[in-house]
Amino acid sequence: MTNGLLPEGLRDRLPPEAEAAASILRAVLDCVAAYGYGRVAPPLAEFEEELAGRLKSARSKDLLRFVDPVSQRTLALRPDITAQIGRIATTRMASDARPLRLCYGGPVLKLKATQLRPERELTQAGAELVGSESVAAALEIIGIAIEALKATGVDAITLDLTLPNLVDALAAGPWPLDPARLEAVKAALDAKDAGALSAAGGSAYLPLIRAAGPIGSALAQLRGLGLGDVLEERLAALEAIAAALGDTTRITLDPTERHGFEYQSWIGFSLFGEGLTGEAGRGGSYTILHADGREEPAIGFSLFLDPLVDAGLMQVSARRVFIPLDAPREAGAKLRSEGWVTVAAICPKCDAAALGCTHRLKDGVPVAL
Repeated sequence: MTNGLLPEGLRDRLPPEAEAAASILRAVLDCVAAYGYGRVAPPLAEFEEELAGRLKSARSKDLLRFVDPVSQRTLALRPDITAQIGRIATTRMASDARPLRLCYGGPVLKLKATQLRPERELTQAGAELVGSESVAAALEIIGIAIEALKATGVDAITLDLTLPNLVDALAAGPWPLDPARLEAVKAALDAKDAGALSAAGGSAYLPLIRAAGPIGSALAQLRGLGLGDVLEERLAALEAIAAALGDTTRITLDPTERHGFEYQSWIGFSLFGEGLTGEAGRGGSYTILHADGREEPAIGFSLFLDPLVDAGLMQVSARRVFIPLDAPREAGAKLRSEGWVTVAAICPKCDAAALGCTHRLKDGVPVAL
């Protein structure tokens, strides 16, 4: 007899969490679909070289690999669905009209867990707009991400914006930097370590650390640096996004945050919700590579649904009515049409309370237990 143990980082979702997880995924995808995003469902596993080639940065280290007994080639389980959307957009849907709007939802599996999220199997859902990374595209994606979170019951959302390739632009322009020092400067900025930044030869970049904070004050400080064209277009774009969102969302700006944004271009963002552990989602602009070497702009977001389930969002209705053995069959159908969950007795020993019911059908009417 087995003891029911599961591999580290994997778990069962039991009632009512499994029902809540399904409801959250459905709410997110219904919200995104209402904006014209067509759902795609890529496979859980792909050829390792194809998947690794599209997983930029360190994400390829998350791949759980195995040998396919049919093809005798190495396959990998996806740790992220976004890369698969890029493959679909540049192959099977390469000739479709742009902007191409796609959405997705499903499980991903990481090789190792993190301290913040000990689970290795997670549910990811999101949307990608392929063919543009304009301000209008960014506003559409950010707005949908916020609306999708609200549809699951998340309140008090915070949007944290970043400018992922800003340091590269400054290093190649007004604040020249030795390429050999660039990564050390980026790491120090990411850690907000002023001492390490100075030691790496990036003292000129210290004002960027002080510029992080609420969107209004952060933009004012960045404008005060006098960097002209390098910053102005980006800042104007962020102002337009903040103005469109208004007071519905708390907005902050960290111009040099790059952890997890290594492959994003001019804009990246994270989403946080009151009562949630860690990020609720993230996204930004990036490019996808076609087979002919052409790069195409895109922008999208991913929501991490497990923290929403753990927070107790979208629990199923507690209205469960017990149907005795002698009740007419049509009685249960009528109650279900009214939104009740019915639990029918299948033997005289069935106990309403033990089966989690809140009511019992008596004389055709649900009566509280």
